[in-house]
Amino acid sequence: MTLAFGRHDIPYLPRGVRIHHDRVRGQNVLLAPEKAIELDEIGLAILSRVDGDTTFDQIIASLAAAYDAPAERIEEDVQQFLTGLRARVYVMVRT
Repeated sequence: MTLAFGRHDIPYLPRGVRIHHDRVRGQNVLLAPEKAIELDEIGLAILSRVDGDTTFDQIIASLAAAYDAPAERIEEDVQQFLTGLRARVYVMVRT
């Protein structure tokens, strides 16, 4: 089974996983049961679009427009980021 996202796949955060702003550290994190991953600006931009309704392709288009960057380059980065999170079960997908 491949973990890569298809264009029409809909990524979502599973139950118990959420984005949280840690005020003490002044850092955004992805919280999961007994785990936290620090998010940089790009990670936050990607995950803020993972809402369970938006397709992978729509996320790419939104980021490409927001950052005025080529969709192909954005797709490579987002694919790598989300696939890594999917492998660790921080992100799941509906097809």
